[in-house]
Amino acid sequence: MVVIIKRGMSRQRIMAQWRKLHATKRKAHKEVDVYKYLGVLKLKEDPIALQRKWRDEWD
Repeated sequence: MVVIIKRGMSRQRIMAQWRKLHATKRKAHKEVDVYKYLGVLKLKEDPIALQRKWRDEWD
């Protein structure tokens, strides 16, 4: 949702839009267990060196 605040708007109008923004229900985020991925990727090369190599391929 986008709220546009224009110059000269009253404080009451801004606060009303802010309340309306926060009153809308947010989508429930699904919990992700990041620890199940811990140690899955076995690297033989330094991760920073790999990242630099991959970024250099774009040029």
